Amino acid sequence: MKRLIASASLLALSACAGHPDPSPTPDQVAVPETFVMAPGNRAASEHELAALLPDDPAFVLLASRTLDEGPDLAGAMARIEMARAIASRARAERMPSVGYNAGVEGRRINPDMFGADVANLVKFDRELVGYGANLSADWDADLFGRLKASQRAAAYRVDAASADAAAMRVALIAEVAAAVIDWRTIEAQGRALAEDARGAEELGRLARIREAAGLTPGIASERAAAQAAASRARVAAIAGQQALLTGRLVALTALPADEVVAIMGDGALPDELAGPPPALPSTLVARRPDIAASAARLAAADAEVAAAAAARFPRLNLKAGIGLLAFALGDLFETGSIVGNLGAGLAGPLLDFGRIASEIDRAEAATRLAFEDYRKTVFTAFGEAEACYGLVAATDMEAEASHQQAAAALHAARLTRTRMDAGLATLSEALEQQRLADAGQAEAAAARGRAQRARIRLWQALGGGPLPRD
Repeated sequence: MKRLIASASLLALSACAGHPDPSPTPDQVAVPETFVMAPGNRAASEHELAALLPDDPAFVLLASRTLDEGPDLAGAMARIEMARAIASRARAERMPSVGYNAGVEGRRINPDMFGADVANLVKFDRELVGYGANLSADWDADLFGRLKASQRAAAYRVDAASADAAAMRVALIAEVAAAVIDWRTIEAQGRALAEDARGAEELGRLARIREAAGLTPGIASERAAAQAAASRARVAAIAGQQALLTGRLVALTALPADEVVAIMGDGALPDELAGPPPALPSTLVARRPDIAASAARLAAADAEVAAAAAARFPRLNLKAGIGLLAFALGDLFETGSIVGNLGAGLAGPLLDFGRIASEIDRAEAATRLAFEDYRKTVFTAFGEAEACYGLVAATDMEAEASHQQAAAALHAARLTRTRMDAGLATLSEALEQQRLADAGQAEAAAARGRAQRARIRLWQALGGGPLPRD
């Protein structure tokens, strides 16, 4: 055994001439100190992040159902189980393999095969039946860490699959939140358009009365009817948008459509919008699951380089066996029937014409690719965070301006209606102001929905977090 180990050491030293290059690490990616558009330079709390999500019971119910029963996350969990099974197999490869066998074997011998002289001098049975049972063990000592590196790579693949599932969870919550916000937004737009249709119908009724009295030209009632029909058409279009949202929520939650509609019920967009929380780039790297998954894949690729390089070194294999062998069933458990073997083997590459070197080059290239994927993921995350902070600020200004415009248009419509009743404004002016007021209400609802959706994108860009119920 000492000679065997000494020989293995000499072969290992001869193989050390071609060491793989050092692998890149996540520490080599420069992280900026602050976000330019963030309102502060500290890590946001989970409460501050959760405040970006819709404060809507329907959202909590639908998101919980998506996470518990939806097919997307279930598929991600299945990929984790696959990665765990591969890691379990890699761990088992480092353990001895123990097996057993038992059998009965019959032979018939022709004495002439040994020569006529031997057949005449030695008498032996022409037919022989043997009974045997054996227990064997086989173990790769893994002197140079090939199996250990493979096990480490498989463990990192489990971490990557788990992080991918976490990223899927964040994406699903964000998608449900966006669908709920869109639903509430088109509900608010539908109410404004329905009000526009009712106002136009009422003004049309007044126009017909005045036309009959000769006080208003006939075109006024036609304009009112056209405006009411246009509003009804837009309400119908909104119903189509709700149908699309229903279908998307059915796909996410695996709930029937009637249950989705019942859960949504009647609701409204929030009156107050949460302010964007502060963030630090270093915290973002730690929080975002897609960055964690990319880092785990980089570590796995690095471990696979080590496993490929270890193939250059010799492998020490130990074997042992013990069993029973007898030629009569009654003699099987006699002391003389015990047989055994013990052995060790050393094997390594001597001349492979570049096979192992090519595999090392492939593994190193895969590591560089994983590193560039990690860099891309990190800077994509930074870009998304900066963009979402800017988007929140822009949509907030848009929502505020739209609210002021809607309020002013509504006030103008009321004044015009009062002036019309007093004979100081025409019916056409009242129709136009009513249309502008209701259109302003619909646009204010849409702008508020965009501001809320911008917060969902920011929540996702900052790494997400637990649901409010958690």
